Amino acid sequence: MSTEGLLWVDKHRPSTFSELSYHSVLTKNLQSLSNTEVPHLLFYGPSGAGKRTRVHCVLRALFGQVVEKKKVVHRTLKVETKQIEVTTVASAHHIEVNPSESGNNDRLVVQELIKDMASSAPLDMKKSLKVIVLHDVDQMSQLAQQALRRTMERYSKTCRVIMVAESITKVLEPLRSRCLGIRVALPSKSDIGVVLQSVAHKEGITLPDALVQRIAETSGRNLRRALLQFEATRVSVGALELPSDAQVMLGDWEYVCQDLAVMLTRSQTAHQLIAVRKKLQELLAHAVPGDVILRRLLEEILRIADDEICPEICRVAAKFDRNLTKGTKPIFHLEAFAARFMQIYAAFLKQQAAMMD
Repeated sequence: MSTEGLLWVDKHRPSTFSELSYHSVLTKNLQSLSNTEVPHLLFYGPSGAGKRTRVHCVLRALFGQVVEKKKVVHRTLKVETKQIEVTTVASAHHIEVNPSESGNNDRLVVQELIKDMASSAPLDMKKSLKVIVLHDVDQMSQLAQQALRRTMERYSKTCRVIMVAESITKVLEPLRSRCLGIRVALPSKSDIGVVLQSVAHKEGITLPDALVQRIAETSGRNLRRALLQFEATRVSVGALELPSDAQVMLGDWEYVCQDLAVMLTRSQTAHQLIAVRKKLQELLAHAVPGDVILRRLLEEILRIADDEICPEICRVAAKFDRNLTKGTKPIFHLEAFAARFMQIYAAFLKQQAAMMD
């Protein structure tokens, strides 16, 4: 497959176990697992840790290079009186889908896709199992997760399910118990440095160690974000030799979160809250997830706020992070967090002013 025009995060993505550069113990365990009869798997861990990359390495070990010959397929599932549009990525031996993108129809999508996979004979009879990869399982409804558990049991002789999730606590226990859980932790800053230098070498770029450290720091150990920041910084500089003091380029949404933190600490009024709400709505309209906005906003606030109120801010953020997972309208919970922070910060400023009088 041609890599021309691809982002570096996709262009240099490992496809085999031998190309993986960190979590060596996990890599060895996955290699051993791929040589046996693979059970249902649940990969979980933070965003940017390398879960999907390791799933693809498992598929490559099971089926060989044929899994690289995959294509995007737009399907229409006819279930009862409904017609559900689903986008999948498929090869001869596996199919990938994100059921949560189908909203309330996620239960029907899971049932129909697994049933279709299990009912069709594999092209290579030596490889009797087919695999369905389900992304963002933790974002699926409880009804869909319950249906997935039942469907997995029914077709376990001909089909294996590999699930990917960020938070294992959002996956129902009966579903977790039927899978082998595989935790993929975030890479260390030194691991990120090794990957960045490897990509720089392949691209013919001189990358100073000081800049590597700053990218690893600003990325929050998220490897995907680190590679995107590296590529954006390279484009911004416009040269193959990057200076040590080059500005690390962030995503536009991250700059908006920085602005929001400044707005919240500058003024605590109803008018300011309306302005904050508009920026939050813009972020959501550009498909930035609510939980990602909340966590990034919290990081920026903690950099500005006094240490005395940081524990309380974290407790409030944890509460609204939990509410985000339960609700369906992220803007309500994000605005409520902003309003609660304004209240805390205004009270703190008032207290400080009284102490100085």
